[in-house]
Amino acid sequence: MPARRMRIELFDSEGNRYTVAFEGQITREKALRLLDLVELLGGAPPEGSSAAANHEEAKSGLSKYDKVRMSVQKHFPLVWFSSREVQAVYEQEFKEPLSLSTAATYLARMVNRGNLLKTGASNSLKYRLAPNVPQAMLKQHMP
Repeated sequence: MPARRMRIELFDSEGNRYTVAFEGQITREKALRLLDLVELLGGAPPEGSSAAANHEEAKSGLSKYDKVRMSVQKHFPLVWFSSREVQAVYEQEFKEPLSLSTAATYLARMVNRGNLLKTGASNSLKYRLAPNVPQAMLKQHMP
């Protein structure tokens, strides 16, 4: 297996940028450990804080497409997933309905733009983040 690279960038509430890079044999376990480290660096704002309120405002101002993209990046950074799984995660996270056809349409657009890979028959498609897409693109408005 050839050496792979993973780079994660995140921004804290003060606007500071952190970049974490990993190069070598990337396994699922190593990637998850790296993402755990990123979560520790970024830290979650305390509940009830103004940062949490701004986070909710930013979430509500996004388009459905952006919310689907965020859900995919957050919940499926390394694994194959279906449109039904994206629909469930979206509805759980954003507390609003998303039809299965809408989820499938947005995933197809992400495939066309080169952000996702797809495999399988038309009635059982599976998707995955494309290797050239950063595994996590964390910004202030993303959890």
